[in-house]
Amino acid sequence: MRQNDKRRTQRFPIRNQMKTTYKKALKLLKDGKIAEAEKFLATAYKVIDTAAKKHIIHPNNANRKKSVLARGLNTLSSKKKTK
Repeated sequence: MRQNDKRRTQRFPIRNQMKTTYKKALKLLKDGKIAEAEKFLATAYKVIDTAAKKHIIHPNNANRKKSVLARGLNTLSSKKKTK
């Protein structure tokens, strides 16, 4: 087996988990489920950081993903407080 194929098969589960977790977090934010999103945010951060640590995504990409999630949660929270 070539090195590229071997590494790809090792990285695929982590990448897949990261993408799934990120999409689930975005869906929670889109649906307006603030309480569930707050609980799930720590899990999403952990999975994203793990992917960055294992060089599956660039660290700046990981920071950008976390920033998008945090901004989404903050805007939802502020909208809820103003109502």
